Amino acid sequence: MTIRNLFTPQGLEETIARVERLTPDTQPGWGKMNAAQMLAHCNVAYEIEYTDKHPRPNPIARFFIKLFAKNQVVGPKPYPRNGRTAPMFLIADERDFAAEKARLIGYLRRTNELGVDYFEGKPNPGFGKLTAAQYNVMYSKHLDHHLTQFGV
Repeated sequence: MTIRNLFTPQGLEETIARVERLTPDTQPGWGKMNAAQMLAHCNVAYEIEYTDKHPRPNPIARFFIKLFAKNQVVGPKPYPRNGRTAPMFLIADERDFAAEKARLIGYLRRTNELGVDYFEGKPNPGFGKLTAAQYNVMYSKHLDHHLTQFGV
């Protein structure tokens, strides 16, 4: 697993280059999602940050998310293959590959442009305040997991 720094030009461009290598026909090494669904799945993390599309967890749910998921998501340990995911991240319907790919690249660029200062100490709806380094791990590790899943 490689955690690239998405706040640097090099980390951003290396990650975008991997996304660009995907095609609608790229097959996963494991799991049930096709390439378009995987891109839509990865976009959810950014939708949570940049939109109001997903409901915010209530205080009790937030407590359990922080207790059971935060360290797995923002920590250095890789995600296991075929691991469970939160319901809002489940993508079962068909998606437009080109649209999802463009959205993901747009989110990556936006995150990079906002930069470290924007994310430092910024509250995450599920995990509470995170450092910019934790945001980077969260985004980079998740993308690396799924791009590796699809062999890019």
